[in-house]
Amino acid sequence: MKKLIWLLVLLPAMASAVIDVYQFEQPEQERRFRGLIEQLRCPKCQNQSISDSDADIAQDMRAQVSTMIRDGRSDEEIVQYFTDRYGDFVNYKPPVNAQTMILWAGPGVVFFIGLVLVIVQIRRARGLVQEKDSEA
Repeated sequence: MKKLIWLLVLLPAMASAVIDVYQFEQPEQERRFRGLIEQLRCPKCQNQSISDSDADIAQDMRAQVSTMIRDGRSDEEIVQYFTDRYGDFVNYKPPVNAQTMILWAGPGVVFFIGLVLVIVQIRRARGLVQEKDSEA
């Protein structure tokens, strides 16, 4: 029974320990912080920004962004820091270069291939219909 009481007493304390609180001197700094943590992707979760992720690495990245903003770093410097460390993948808006070209051109290429396949299938179907009509 004592264990249950201790669990109930300590549970709220453990839950509140997870919440990150970042204090900034100016509202502009907080706005930049919010924008940057939405722009940076969690390397562990892959489909979540660091603002949405509960992973340890995302918490570390949020703390680093906060520190860098307080140190007076620009948004570009902060994004470049994380890009240098984790690669272009960490940025939800990766730059267009040779390494990220597949990210930018891939969807268009896949769409074009699908469109060609549909056109080929339609022509084949028309050819079969014309052959059956000429035989009859």
